[in-house]
Amino acid sequence: MTDLTDSIQLKVANQRKLIPSLYGDVDMSIVPYRFAGSVRDQSLLPASQSDRRIQILRDLDRVERFSAYTMLGDTVSDAYAALLPCYGFRRLMDMLITACDKGIATVPNAPPELHRFMDELAHVPDWLDLDRVEEGARYTRIHMAIQVPFVIRSLFIATFTNAYSGLPMALTGTLAGQSAARRMQETASFFTTACLPGALQPHGVGFKAAAMVRLMHSMVRFNLLTRSKRWDVNVYGIPIPQIDQMPAGMVPALLLAAKAMRRRSKRFTAREQAIVELCRYQSYLLGLPQELLPATPAGILDLITTYYATLRDGYDDATCGALARATMAAYRPSDKRLRSRLYNSFERSFSRVYFERLFPGKDRASIARRMGIESKPMDYLKFSLTALYLAPQVAFHTIASRLPLLAPIADSLLIRRIQRLLLDYGHARYTTDAAAYTDGRSSTDGRNSTADRNTTPVYPQAPFAWQQHEH
Repeated sequence: MTDLTDSIQLKVANQRKLIPSLYGDVDMSIVPYRFAGSVRDQSLLPASQSDRRIQILRDLDRVERFSAYTMLGDTVSDAYAALLPCYGFRRLMDMLITACDKGIATVPNAPPELHRFMDELAHVPDWLDLDRVEEGARYTRIHMAIQVPFVIRSLFIATFTNAYSGLPMALTGTLAGQSAARRMQETASFFTTACLPGALQPHGVGFKAAAMVRLMHSMVRFNLLTRSKRWDVNVYGIPIPQIDQMPAGMVPALLLAAKAMRRRSKRFTAREQAIVELCRYQSYLLGLPQELLPATPAGILDLITTYYATLRDGYDDATCGALARATMAAYRPSDKRLRSRLYNSFERSFSRVYFERLFPGKDRASIARRMGIESKPMDYLKFSLTALYLAPQVAFHTIASRLPLLAPIADSLLIRRIQRLLLDYGHARYTTDAAAYTDGRSSTDGRNSTADRNTTPVYPQAPFAWQQHEH
């Protein structure tokens, strides 16, 4: 066993000692049922990559490491969230916001847990290059301003294709009805805010947003582990483990890694590396450790492939399907003006088709059909019209970003567009309702769920696949 695996297992075991009020009753030595560590287990990796999966599972050290990841939370943020019974949610969030806006010294009687939280957020590890982060944000603004508003719904739904990784969101009760729109807007707001100039620097708007998201994740862990009768650690492991956050935070990096491997390059271009560095810093602020944030194409693809190869395939309609249908049905704009209704109609159709394109070959239509969000002929027409509207804008700004005289002007236009988008997204509250965790039972209990039936493996491809040449 390598030193890295030993280190991760030690982190997992120490959670009980560091935060006994949260993890004291959790057996950290278990291998949860969600972990597909045997060739007999059906994972999210497609059957076409069965040889690759066998090779992965033969690496016992890697298997041990990824098994440990399913039991790893966020000890720094979790320790602060564990103060919930003493301070209450609103007070904890208010202290964090004040510390992010004005500094920890301005928070009266700030608990030691908040000091440690802020110290970790403010620390920039030597493996990150902040100059490249800022450069990556400039390149990322193109897609955040133009494409993301039309694909955020489909990317959100893509996280619900598996009951084991998607269940925490289902159990929060925050994706029923129109609250699904608010969660989508908050997600879009976070990633969009992060690409504004200086946003991820201490006291920046993206820095604060990352802190709030990180605390919200810890609140979900606290409520599910201490208040919910529906969360079974033996089946699901720790709620929202850090390994489950990696795919979402590293989406652009994953796409660029696949592009680099197709051209048989072991390295990213300077432009690509800047975007990857932005992804790594955003994910670091959300609590992910360096070992889950590789910087090379091969390292990124190896990490995501191992993740899918060891996550059990499981679809439960009461969890996955219900979340997907609620998200697809949600009305996103803040008003009902004709322009807003038209936007919602085209964006929803674009998302339906785009969601299907996230998955390979024959799985496309079957996955959407199973979730009840399949595309109709009118959706394909709206998708084509929307793509024709978006593509020239992306092309113009991509070219402009390479021209010294035009780049600042084009970038200022993107920044203003993003600021308008953030107003449309509204104020992100990053809250979770503790009452939603206390009653009822899980819609899927692991061994009795459809995870054990013959289901089609769900293996999402990288988003922005239809615009790969733009980076």
